[in-house]
Amino acid sequence: MATMTGEDLPTLPEDIARTVIAPESYAEWDGLLDTFDWLRENMPVARIVASDGSFDPFWLITRYDDVMRISKDNRTFLNNPRPVVLSTRDAIEFSLKVTGSKMLVDSLVVFDAPIHPKYRRLTQDWFMPKNLRKIEDEIRALARHTVDRMIANGPEGDFVTLVSAPYPLHVVMQILGVPEADEPQMLFLTQQMFGGQDEDLSGSGMKDMTPEQITQIVAGAVKQFEDYFAKLAADRRANPTDDVASVIANATVDGEPLNDRDMAGYYIIVASAGHDTTSASTAGAMLALAQDPEQFAKVKADRSLLPGIVEEAIRWTTPVQHFMRTAAEDTEVGGQKIAQGDWLMINYVAANYDPAQFDNPRKFDASRSPNRHLAFGAGAHQCLGLHLARLEMRIVFEELLDRIEMVELAGEPKRAKSTFVGGLKTLPLRYVAG
Repeated sequence: MATMTGEDLPTLPEDIARTVIAPESYAEWDGLLDTFDWLRENMPVARIVASDGSFDPFWLITRYDDVMRISKDNRTFLNNPRPVVLSTRDAIEFSLKVTGSKMLVDSLVVFDAPIHPKYRRLTQDWFMPKNLRKIEDEIRALARHTVDRMIANGPEGDFVTLVSAPYPLHVVMQILGVPEADEPQMLFLTQQMFGGQDEDLSGSGMKDMTPEQITQIVAGAVKQFEDYFAKLAADRRANPTDDVASVIANATVDGEPLNDRDMAGYYIIVASAGHDTTSASTAGAMLALAQDPEQFAKVKADRSLLPGIVEEAIRWTTPVQHFMRTAAEDTEVGGQKIAQGDWLMINYVAANYDPAQFDNPRKFDASRSPNRHLAFGAGAHQCLGLHLARLEMRIVFEELLDRIEMVELAGEPKRAKSTFVGGLKTLPLRYVAG
């Protein structure tokens, strides 16, 4: 494979490169957006070279049109063989040693054609609107129960803890077939896996974790997930039901059952990505409403505005902040030559805040139309659960707006320190129930 060489390649200054790859930057949202504004204007396709050699060099892609093109061109830009999430060299070596793969989890997001469409089809029908309508009443019951608990908690509380974390978790675990008693374990493991860079979400309490410590936390969460779902799969093979766990446990591809690693990866991606991202967008929507009493009053009076609020919250929050791709051949992006084998970061935050696509992108605008954001990705790898996410958010806000007369911030919200899956980790609110 060819690699990037030459002194004339547009390489980011070290301070800007550090901003892009540092988890702390994603907790300081406005500063990060300032950096992306500068990059789109001055170096929209730029190489990042870690001065300490901790990462392999990669191209950072920040313009909406370029990110969209790469997302849709699954022949030229592959999810394999390099990691699909930004990973240190040490983390890749650790994963190779432990699993034989460069990623700790092999799942839908790391497969390319022809494997990817075969695996995606196994559960795709489950997450289509026609099937989701069958469980809408169950989702509403979970939303209502969650709002009841929030109101019973009193006139003040953390929205993430009370609503946006537990509610999507309840929904996806019910779909998957995980008992409610095991939901706290699923939430903790998800936060360790996606929030391993954040001392609060990882459960470590350590502010300055080394990359090795982060890798160990993530690997430990993956191992516990694998052990849990191995038992669940064995049970569903012996006692199949109509849940997604049974579909995966009894699935075949090309006439063969899924191997243990692929099956574990499938369970993990549904169990973790299925709620953490929706949690972030739900919290983002509530933050926007708490900051704008006029908008809150409008949507409370006119629920036809709710789909716009949901869609804008997903763009404004952008829970999945990047994915990596590998060039399958020599190509070009934004006028820059890219060599076969080069690694690229498509940054969804930068793309979703591109003023060339979104007028005044930092403003939360529920009337934004069209709103062709990239928070769900695009092309063959577009998020499998996008219809479920929209449905969950619409229902829970219908329930909230029925019960709450006023909402405002009761403190400073905090974002997660994470380069991959981000969003609010705290959202202190004061509210008046009606």
